[in-house]
Amino acid sequence: QVQLVESGGGLVQPGGSLRLSCAASERTFSNYAVAWFRQRPGKVREFVAGIDWSSSRTIYADPVKGRFTISRANDENTVYLQMNSLNPEDTAVYYCAASRMTMTSSPNGMNYWGKGTLVTVSS
Repeated sequence: QVQLVESGGGLVQPGGSLRLSCAASERTFSNYAVAWFRQRPGKVREFVAGIDWSSSRTIYADPVKGRFTISRANDENTVYLQMNSLNPEDTAVYYCAASRMTMTSSPNGMNYWGKGTLVTVSS
């Protein structure tokens, strides 16, 4: 059972940046595709970004393209989400999820989830 722990959330002003981290408990994490999802207030959980096990392929949701970057350090069992040019619409709980199968943007394709970290963008 892989345990995922997110960190790095907090309060940031519009236009600011944050870097989220997702740390895994197992070294087998390096074999999994990983994605970030978010749930904004009153909204359903939505895909944000994904990365395959080798970092050769990444995908992004349209609202974050050009602003967010997903990366991973398999030797550290960690995946990152660098978030730049944040705006109030990015306020959400951000979740890390891992899939034993191929990379997907569907939450139904994820096998493991973290508990989330809150990002608040406000002046």
